[in-house]
Amino acid sequence: MNETPHAGTESVWAGEEHLFSEGAITLPIFNSVTFGYDDMNEWNDVALGKRKGHIYSRNTNPTVRPLEEKIRILDGGEEATSFSTGMAAISNTLFTLLKPGDRVVAIKDTYGGTNKIFIEFLPRLNVEVCLCDTSDFETIEQEVKNGCNVLYLETPTNPTLKIVDVERLATMAHAHGAIVVVDNTFATPINQRPLSLGADLVVYSATKYLNGHSDAMGGLVVGKKELVDRIHHYREITGATLHAQSAYMILRGMKTLELRIQRHNENGMKIANYLAQHPKVDQVFYPGLETHLNHDIAKKQMRGFGGMMSFSLKGGFNKVITVLESLKFAHKAASLGSVGTLVGPPRTTSHVELSEQERANASIPESLIRYSAGIENADDLIADMEQALARV
Repeated sequence: MNETPHAGTESVWAGEEHLFSEGAITLPIFNSVTFGYDDMNEWNDVALGKRKGHIYSRNTNPTVRPLEEKIRILDGGEEATSFSTGMAAISNTLFTLLKPGDRVVAIKDTYGGTNKIFIEFLPRLNVEVCLCDTSDFETIEQEVKNGCNVLYLETPTNPTLKIVDVERLATMAHAHGAIVVVDNTFATPINQRPLSLGADLVVYSATKYLNGHSDAMGGLVVGKKELVDRIHHYREITGATLHAQSAYMILRGMKTLELRIQRHNENGMKIANYLAQHPKVDQVFYPGLETHLNHDIAKKQMRGFGGMMSFSLKGGFNKVITVLESLKFAHKAASLGSVGTLVGPPRTTSHVELSEQERANASIPESLIRYSAGIENADDLIADMEQALARV
């Protein structure tokens, strides 16, 4: 028997190995805000962390904890903690690790909300922010050498699916005493495990692929225990707690994570290949294509290329509107990673918080369409795209 279960098995069992009350085989939802103790010494020991238990759901909760343990095992981390949203996970991580006078090096191609933290909120706290061209690894390394407390990466990036060499940059960052944080939302631990590539922390919007059904929000951080414990303490006080109901929904979604990601990978590759050959498509951004910049790095550090892609049309934004409004098997909506295909332009999805000039500064063209391929039949999705493009 394989001593280390495969990811598909861990998606189902990890963090939930023990039997629950009354022989139930699914985790109960503990909506209780607080947890009582008749023994005052036991209560005191739990409150001080001397023994396992729960005292207040802002701190820990018996439904939430198995989710944290599941992502810890899937990512191969020492510890994990959870948040109410993905942006709560990202912001709490950055605000925990950075203080006035510190310097963070990051890439320009981060999710719009993350980018806002870098260009608007951290500078207010007297944290120096250096945003580098995402594919210019030499410049990123030089800026790390110039001084860096945190190196923040995202790969593949949102929405242009750029690939960052995590192992190379993590090695350089550690040589200069920096903490490496990687947003792994697009890839999930099924397609990529940044901790094994040298990252110290991995952040997720669990709302996306981990949940997979667009019906619950959450965020997760996994990695080195000392760092996660600090982030968890910050979250305890600031209060961006994941609710038990949402944790249950994400846990339920994660049981099919490997199956869904396999289908997303297959659909993503087929649709990207179709779009790459279409005369009305200007450019396709998908790391599985051999023409994609840093495709070789993607092959090295990823086990699949996912269901996320973006593509630009020949012509202006009016062409984008025509295609989007003509699609039948795609929700015109924000978010991604769901069983149903989701599609939209960055101006209303990933980078709605940014102005048109700020999007231009991030190399995001207004003619771009972000496409999150669901688990529908790929032939149907391609036929749907064909009729939509025919209307342009």
